[in-house]
Amino acid sequence: MQPSYKRLKAACYMTNVSMAVVSNLSPLLFLTFRTQYGISYSLLGLLVLVNFCTQLGIDLLFSFFSHRFNIPLAVKITPVLTVAGLLLYAAAPLLFPANVYVGLLVGTVLFSAASGLAEVLISPVIAAIPAKDPDREMSRLHSIYAWGLVGVILVGTLFLLAFGADNWQWLAVLLAAIPLTAAVLYIGQTIPPMQTEEKTGGVLQFMRQPALWLCVFGIFCGGAAELTMNQWASGYLEQVLGIPKVWGDVCGVALFAIMLGLGRSTYAKRGKNIARVLTLGATGAAVCYLTAALCDLPLVGLLACGLTGLCVSMLWPGSLVVAADRFPTGGVFIYAMMAAGGDLGASVGPQLVGVITDLTLENPTALSLAAGWGMTPDQLGMKLGLLVGMLFPLCAVPLFAHVWRKWRNE
Repeated sequence: MQPSYKRLKAACYMTNVSMAVVSNLSPLLFLTFRTQYGISYSLLGLLVLVNFCTQLGIDLLFSFFSHRFNIPLAVKITPVLTVAGLLLYAAAPLLFPANVYVGLLVGTVLFSAASGLAEVLISPVIAAIPAKDPDREMSRLHSIYAWGLVGVILVGTLFLLAFGADNWQWLAVLLAAIPLTAAVLYIGQTIPPMQTEEKTGGVLQFMRQPALWLCVFGIFCGGAAELTMNQWASGYLEQVLGIPKVWGDVCGVALFAIMLGLGRSTYAKRGKNIARVLTLGATGAAVCYLTAALCDLPLVGLLACGLTGLCVSMLWPGSLVVAADRFPTGGVFIYAMMAAGGDLGASVGPQLVGVITDLTLENPTALSLAAGWGMTPDQLGMKLGLLVGMLFPLCAVPLFAHVWRKWRNE
């Protein structure tokens, strides 16, 4: 008799929601930290960079040495580390009163390491559970992340509105209940066996194949396209379009997350031809970024943010589907390499926007241009950042189009 994995699936879903908390808590608080603690845009972007670079380090570690780890134990300890990181993050003003940023950074490293473990391990856990349509199960898993993102944004925005930005620490404590629930669900559950390379030499055989690096580049672009808008939409809507934060977060950032969830949920129910979906999605994302960067109309800006979520919805999970199809015997290694590529993109994209914004604030020519165009330096900087962000989905279009043509011919 085949064992039931319902509780294990629920634990995996809650772990993915925890990843949404980890990835999006800091961006929700960007302007709060800048106002209360005087943290620069570059340092705010650095929190995102540290988040995803830490995940990237975990990804690479598992890429080469997954056979040396106790995989079931690593899966179950992941939400515990997330809880610890969120509590440390919340306690930053108490533990580091002279430099709150240090505490935020330490907490970020801890819960980011947990998120890296989740990213590497949760997808192969779901893939190892017997299913009629594994592709749709993978899309369902990632749709849970998107709906978790909607919840994080709504809960975070309403919490800050009701209790004030001065009480942001309690928001982090409240959200820690999600990974705590996942940790409880894992208790007593059997993790299905997952394929890992028995030695590093087997990994090197995969790494010599150009197709692997094309897959990694595809998810790199997808991660950058998704997270750049995700991380900076709140600041863009408030600073550039002048929309009050609560309405920008609810109507713009939440709309992005809702469209992200709808795209993934729709594919999970009736999706097919993933290569075509990837090509059209990358093209649409590039258009949305261009629109957001050039348009000054609040309604159009809101729609551009929201539709970006729909366009990028399958770029990350769809790239995983392509890689798993191309390397069916890759096991944990392939998922770890793809997670590394996605995290690298998710690190570079948002950080680039922060750096470009700060450089604009320091550049006399840019300041003159902003004044001449009737914009503040912050507005011009974020517009330039989003314009550069457009390059990520744009670069992915020919790659996904190539995969589409190849699959069509086969």
